[in-house]
Amino acid sequence: MPIDHKYRIKEEIIIPPYEARSMLVKAGEELVIIDMEGKQVGDFVCFSLKDHNEHVSPVHMRASLSSIRLKEGDFLYSNRRRPLMQLLQDTVGKHDFFFPACDYYRYKVDFHLEDHPNCHDNLNRSLETYSLGHLPVPDPINWFMNNVLDEEGDYVIAEPLSKPGDFVRLKALEDVVIACSTCSQDMAPVNGFSVTSLKLQVLNKTR
Repeated sequence: MPIDHKYRIKEEIIIPPYEARSMLVKAGEELVIIDMEGKQVGDFVCFSLKDHNEHVSPVHMRASLSSIRLKEGDFLYSNRRRPLMQLLQDTVGKHDFFFPACDYYRYKVDFHLEDHPNCHDNLNRSLETYSLGHLPVPDPINWFMNNVLDEEGDYVIAEPLSKPGDFVRLKALEDVVIACSTCSQDMAPVNGFSVTSLKLQVLNKTR
């Protein structure tokens, strides 16, 4: 992603496959989530730094936006119906904020696996960096996830539309702690049947 000359990269993290990372993004800073190889979903959660009980909430977002899609300019609303971040730029245009993070039970019930990596636990562990690991993991925004409604209104999960280097760019409206995982689903089209890396960049103004 080309960086505007008014901004510099303050911090950069690569999230390896089957893992998650967390970051502090201060008010006015921007967060870029980059799909490095394409077709990789990122499960994303966001907490207010000043009150850890407030977090981005997909169900409240759907109500506040009156929509089930995200578009440039939309706010990421919290469980208190306040905007914590704003989507500034999106090179893909297709994401999900309906599905929960995959968890232990997803793989146990649907695939009969006891020890498959999962986004819920990965997000929980990554939030321990900011002493948030004791809190319930909220439902995520699933960046780059491609769900299609069929003619009867049922969901069909298709491969992501994102290509290598595609990204979303978000602005923090106040100090927030975010966490993002490389979705661990490798037995369905969610990630094109392959789990790859994502890159996180925090940008701030040079002046």
